[in-house]
Amino acid sequence: MGEDRRLAAVVALAQGMAAAHGSREAWRAAATGACRALGGSFAALSVWERELGRLRVLVNVGELAEGEEEFPEDEAYPVHQFAEITEFLHEQWAGGGEPDAWVETAEGPAAGREPGYCHQRVAALRRRGRGCCVVAPIVLHGRAWGELYVARPAGEAVFGRGDADFATVLASVVAAGIAQTERLEEARRLAFTDSLTGLANRRAVDVRLERAIERHRRDDAVVSLVVCDLNGLKRVNDTHGHAAGDRLLERFGSVLSLCGAMLPGALAARLGGDEFCLLAVGPPADQVVKAANELCRRAAELELGDGVACGVASTEDPIGPVRSARRLFRLADAAQYRAKAERAVKPVVAGRAGPDDPVVRLADEPSQDEGGERRRFRGRHAP
Repeated sequence: MGEDRRLAAVVALAQGMAAAHGSREAWRAAATGACRALGGSFAALSVWERELGRLRVLVNVGELAEGEEEFPEDEAYPVHQFAEITEFLHEQWAGGGEPDAWVETAEGPAAGREPGYCHQRVAALRRRGRGCCVVAPIVLHGRAWGELYVARPAGEAVFGRGDADFATVLASVVAAGIAQTERLEEARRLAFTDSLTGLANRRAVDVRLERAIERHRRDDAVVSLVVCDLNGLKRVNDTHGHAAGDRLLERFGSVLSLCGAMLPGALAARLGGDEFCLLAVGPPADQVVKAANELCRRAAELELGDGVACGVASTEDPIGPVRSARRLFRLADAAQYRAKAERAVKPVVAGRAGPDDPVVRLADEPSQDEGGERRRFRGRHAP
């Protein structure tokens, strides 16, 4: 491949990764771009999972052999099986060496590679009908991250030293693309995460709740919302200081997360200040109420604070049609206000308290007074 073609291949690889939306697209773009650039028939991108001592395959592209998947769930290889990987990860890189790529062939070690001969790679090449491969270590933030692997079919030209050098360049471009993807994903994560508790934030709830209500309208899926207000935070702040108040918020966030785990797929979030919520799509209303009861019980046992006021609204209960996220939020919020006013030690559930309960009446067309009450909720919580 001429210099101009190789330069164009590098540019195409970088552009492909830059255009990716999320990690999976970036991995696919990296492997696909490298495969084309090196004239391979197959490529894979793997990450080194240090804590497990293994290389885990993230993506396979090109001509897949039997048993290979584009995004495998559990394709991984112990690092100790690959002498050359161990050498690069633990010896050469630790000593400041360069992460150069190398070539393996189905016939045995490539020229000059006898010390790094890897029986496992050779066996894998033969088993999958491939004649040779080039392996390029990927270094990210000065540390070993994983490897880029490109192969050719048996009978085609074997990769040479120039191909290995070019693969080293491609691995550097891939590393830059992965770093950029990680930065973007971290920025997205922070945009939807409460910095103090690590729970989802209000923006995340708004997005998820809108989608949940759309699913409810389309498939009649059960959507339930638990809105809770942590009692006594102001007293803790005034008496023990804001650091103690932050600890209380963090501890309650952990309790909320723990109780949310009782509901498959539930979103635990901090709406702001002392207000939190759980959003569940799918579980029956009774299961959600059970989790809310457990939340109240555990919150009452926290060292600081005065428990939690908790309101629940579920589309499975008799609360009238729920055609918008705003309506479900109002119902759960109204139930939470009722729990707070009554100093209830258990959750108040919209639609279950009786015909004289204002929470139930909110499910019907509002009177003039109730309309005013609903406007009060809108300013505080409505999406």
